[in-house]
Amino acid sequence: MGAAANETIRDDGNEAPVILIVDDSPDNLNVLGDVLCPHYRVRVADSGVRALEMAARKPLPDLILLDVMMPGMDGYAVLGRLKADPATRDIPVIFLTAMDSTKDEERGLELGAIDYVTKPIRPTVVLARVRIHLELKRARDWLTDQNAYLEAEVSRRMAENQLVQDVSIHALARLAEIRDPETGNHLRRTQAYVETLARKLRHHERFAAFLSERTIRLLVKSAPLHDIGKVGIPDHILLKPGKLTAEEWEIMKTHSRLGADAIDQAERDAAKPVEFLAIAKEIAHWHHERWDGSGYPDGLRWNDIPISARLMALADVFDALISRRVYKPGMSAEQARVIIADGRGSQFDPDVVDAFEASFDEFAHIAIRYRDDEDQRAAPGATE
Repeated sequence: MGAAANETIRDDGNEAPVILIVDDSPDNLNVLGDVLCPHYRVRVADSGVRALEMAARKPLPDLILLDVMMPGMDGYAVLGRLKADPATRDIPVIFLTAMDSTKDEERGLELGAIDYVTKPIRPTVVLARVRIHLELKRARDWLTDQNAYLEAEVSRRMAENQLVQDVSIHALARLAEIRDPETGNHLRRTQAYVETLARKLRHHERFAAFLSERTIRLLVKSAPLHDIGKVGIPDHILLKPGKLTAEEWEIMKTHSRLGADAIDQAERDAAKPVEFLAIAKEIAHWHHERWDGSGYPDGLRWNDIPISARLMALADVFDALISRRVYKPGMSAEQARVIIADGRGSQFDPDVVDAFEASFDEFAHIAIRYRDDEDQRAAPGATE
């Protein structure tokens, strides 16, 4: 067998597949080499240890012809090692053997061999088996490449869709902001507060069934839409530079229902259910409900208030307390902390307040990280 075999070129101009022959008999290596060299690039190994070294060499073999009965490490042991290595486990292996026991054949196939060739070698049989299994391997490789491409394409398109969705959400949230000119940092802060609370409660017995990783992502995505209904509030109320009258306040409170109705219509217009819209609707509708039932618009209390709305309720109030308005200065995070704690069991779910207390340093950090420009006037209008 000549060295030129390693440079075999196919008719289509591409390099021929690599075949690794493993046999402790020089005569068998020579016979197989003479049969395969005219068609393939051939490597040889005369022991199991050498076979493992040659199998790991780049380019990896496209097919291995492996003798079963070898001293030291036999073919079964070599196959086991090949299959255990992620780099070589997908290389197809054909066993070469003088044994004709069905039990021996079954053992090899169970270990992962794809075929058996019995000795003495018959060239036409060897060539036929090698050609068939190389064609099968090419088909598998093509499918693998196609699947990888399709997976990459799906991931790319999902990322694009995700980006479009996120941009659309923030664009909608900005509509409310343009009319009620709170800074965009209010959206960022409340979004971060909600995520902080959700992660703190992730494994709490009352919240774990709802707060999966996926749901937390949807909560964070939905949070900026909590006040989208403010686009439906008349300017003379929304932009009033001072506290609202009782009548004006009743109109202001309708923003929660307006927001929920708008999102509900978006759900109906969608060709199929959109998960984050369902959560966004809950938040927009009920984030002004109170734990004791004294909130609005529906006077829900306790666990009747959706978890998403309970988290947003605390996040929104905390941010309102620390934010400056034309009719009030912003208070410190510590002062807001006391007020939130005082609302435990009345305004807020007690466990949500406990999560806030445990995460207070994170809340304070978020407030600083996304603080408003000191020269920027805060939004007019009443808070709770």
